[in-house]
Amino acid sequence: MSKESDWFTISLELHRKYGGKIEVVPKVPVTRLEDFSVWYTPGVASPSKKIYEEGVDSSFNYTLRWNYAAVVSDGTRVLGLGDVGPEAALPVMEGKSLLFKFLGGVDAVPLVLRERDPDKFVYVVKVLEPSFGAVNLEDIESPKCFYVLEKLQEILEIPVWHDDQQGTALVNIAALTNALKIVGKKLSEVKIVLVGAGAANIALYKYLKVVGANPKNIVVVDSKGILHRDRPDIEVIRRENPWKYAVAVESNGEGVVGGIREAMKGADVVVAASRPGPGIIKKEWVSGMSDDAIVFAEANPIPEIWPWEAREGGARIVATGRSDFPNQINNSLGFPAVFRGVLTVRAKKMVDEMFVAAANALANYAEERGIHEEYIIPRMDEEEAYVQEAMAVAKKAIELGLARRTVSSNELESEIRRLIERPKKYLKLALSSDLIPALPPQTHK
Repeated sequence: MSKESDWFTISLELHRKYGGKIEVVPKVPVTRLEDFSVWYTPGVASPSKKIYEEGVDSSFNYTLRWNYAAVVSDGTRVLGLGDVGPEAALPVMEGKSLLFKFLGGVDAVPLVLRERDPDKFVYVVKVLEPSFGAVNLEDIESPKCFYVLEKLQEILEIPVWHDDQQGTALVNIAALTNALKIVGKKLSEVKIVLVGAGAANIALYKYLKVVGANPKNIVVVDSKGILHRDRPDIEVIRRENPWKYAVAVESNGEGVVGGIREAMKGADVVVAASRPGPGIIKKEWVSGMSDDAIVFAEANPIPEIWPWEAREGGARIVATGRSDFPNQINNSLGFPAVFRGVLTVRAKKMVDEMFVAAANALANYAEERGIHEEYIIPRMDEEEAYVQEAMAVAKKAIELGLARRTVSSNELESEIRRLIERPKKYLKLALSSDLIPALPPQTHK
């Protein structure tokens, strides 16, 4: 923990020093006063008139909207901190926007809302729609997050994504796809245990079904035990969380009862997205799993079980959410590329087929590089993975008729590659020119 404590201290100092992590800079040349006659009045009346005459979709052609994403939160479920409010959520949303730009070339804007009512929250996002090409929901408490996502997907004409749901599920499925290839098992046949029943695992359950898992072979454990249709509190679950209720009545075909220990007996796969450990999952419980077991322990900063304990218990493949262990399951492998893809073709929606295309692209990239027990998913620094993933999403949007813009495969690749590479080039130039002060030496440990 000493290293993590050091990072906490350094982060606090640097956030104050830099005054935030992103800024707005011009993207058009301004070399003389007369240039404002083009970029502003009187010239700007021309694109405004064109949008009015041609219809709102032409705003993607004449404004920044085509590359503009809103990162929206109410601060009710921030990282491991919980309900800290919108202002305290802002550093996280700003960091997310930095990742959008650096990894995907997406211009993302953090928006924190002092609004807890789900319908009012939805209304605010809806009225902001004309300014953006896509929306990323972030750190919203469960089960409200399910309702907000579904409602906005229904009423907006731009893609809506909740990274705690779709982003987490995407990277998990890509990693699990390759892990199962290594151990020689089929997704449709394996027994899967999901430890935790919040936004991440409820969404993962949904998408596991989409890609071919048998819901009867999935067992989900929440803070009170295994979900099943005869649990004493099933009516409370039905009233308070219909999404969890649907899982309870559909999954767990054998009717297993108890807690994590009982759920894990004979399981092929465990995906834990619950609370920081260690000790949430015990080594002896891993020993009770099937041969060639797969354990994803994703709580931060401490996983539910240390990787070496899981391996000592018999797990063949282990993944965590941390960068200092092999096989990091990190949402940053998903959302920057997904948004790069949907924004490049001006997509109208984000649908399951595009999700699957992204997960397959990530898995295929790693497989082509050579998967093994300690490399089942690309690392965050593998830029080509983002290019391939973004292209897969964009192509699927075009194929499904959800793209406002259709381009050839070569044009698509060239543009996506340029947009993903551009932020690194800009940052290098800004650092070399002292436009952005370099980090103090003590941060490079």
